[in-house]
Amino acid sequence: MSRQQVTGERHWYVLHTYSGYEDSVAFNLRQRIESMGMQDKIFDAMVPKEKKIKIREGRRTTVEEKIFPGYVLVDMIVTDDSWYVVRNTPNVTGFVGSGTIPSPIDPEELAYLKKRMGADEPKYKVEFAIGDLVKISDGPFKDYEGKVGELDEAKGKVKVMVTIFGRETPVELDFLQVKKM
Repeated sequence: MSRQQVTGERHWYVLHTYSGYEDSVAFNLRQRIESMGMQDKIFDAMVPKEKKIKIREGRRTTVEEKIFPGYVLVDMIVTDDSWYVVRNTPNVTGFVGSGTIPSPIDPEELAYLKKRMGADEPKYKVEFAIGDLVKISDGPFKDYEGKVGELDEAKGKVKVMVTIFGRETPVELDFLQVKKM
């Protein structure tokens, strides 16, 4: 009796890994597939990532960020052999599923994830939220403090409520011009 639910169907599954080892797990898994001749049962391994714009030291930089830290996706047909190869890859802690039986990813979820990964326009990485106190670091309102009123992540803009002559005034700024206090 095998411990796997062998359906002979190809699906994407989720592997849990030690955080920070996702890329090395995907790389090692691809090597193991090759060296153990499992190309007919294990087809691909990927670390879901998306591009985001982060603002560091006043400069915009585009970074690739893991969508699900600690997880790797693997495209495979589950058999005892393929399960063993994947499960015994260094830094893999197990499959996501019940007990030792992996659960496949819903095809709609996978399509959404692939669409999110393939997005050409990077998103802004925002370090603050509505209601946070911020300090303006650039422009005519430099060194003023205010509260975040609105965020427009698509445009990279933030509206900060600044007190000028005793009145709260909304000031629209670029994410680059604001720092969280």
